[in-house]
Amino acid sequence: MNIVLVCQARTGSSRLPGKVLLPVAGKPLLMRFLERIRRAKLPTHIVVATTTNPEDNVIVDLCTSANVDVFRGHSTDLLDRHVKVARTYGAHVVVKVPTDCPLIDPAVIDKVILAHLVASGVDYTSNLHPPSWPDGNDVEVMDVAALERAWYEAKKDFEREHTTPWLWNANSNIRCQNVEREDGRRLAATHRWTIDYPEDYMFVRAVYECLITKNALFTCDDILELVEERPEIAAMNAHLAGRSWHDAVESELKVVYR
Repeated sequence: MNIVLVCQARTGSSRLPGKVLLPVAGKPLLMRFLERIRRAKLPTHIVVATTTNPEDNVIVDLCTSANVDVFRGHSTDLLDRHVKVARTYGAHVVVKVPTDCPLIDPAVIDKVILAHLVASGVDYTSNLHPPSWPDGNDVEVMDVAALERAWYEAKKDFEREHTTPWLWNANSNIRCQNVEREDGRRLAATHRWTIDYPEDYMFVRAVYECLITKNALFTCDDILELVEERPEIAAMNAHLAGRSWHDAVESELKVVYR
């Protein structure tokens, strides 16, 4: 079973340009992200999927220095980029974890992958429908055959740009399952750990500065404990909690979770 973990990354973010290169505890954010996903215990082949744009040469250089494979493809068609990574590396299963999740818990990655592997007859597994972990712990796992079907069938721009909507958006031909927190808490709407705006960067940087010196392997629960003890850190981007790309295409979605 060849499991390929695809991490999309580019420097051309419109809201926070070059965010994957921003310094976090002495290293570029991309390097901190790769450190965390490499701690997942289930065996995966990690590939950073970036664009063919010249400005993303720096991403290639960083990944080469970290001994991580890189694939270069379409700048906005992320579905095409993921499928071509799968084809290039002979994937049976593709795991999608975006690089704008620099605080992702490796244990969550393992949990979602394992749930997919042990399930019978499931095409797509995620922890996003509905989400229960803090926003920024996004993991999607799909059989490559289902991903190939999406590549052929998905026609709308948002289906191509966001890779997986054709799979999970009430498609009766795709068998989906969701993985939720065991404690039943729904934290995605109140805890924003992804990075898309300057305030998100302030939050991520503060979390690293507080936790990495104590424990380089800090977990989701460690961050939850920190923001409870230090509410001023949580307040840095609290006004952005709940924002999502879903908002722009809500009228076209059959499945919307908040």
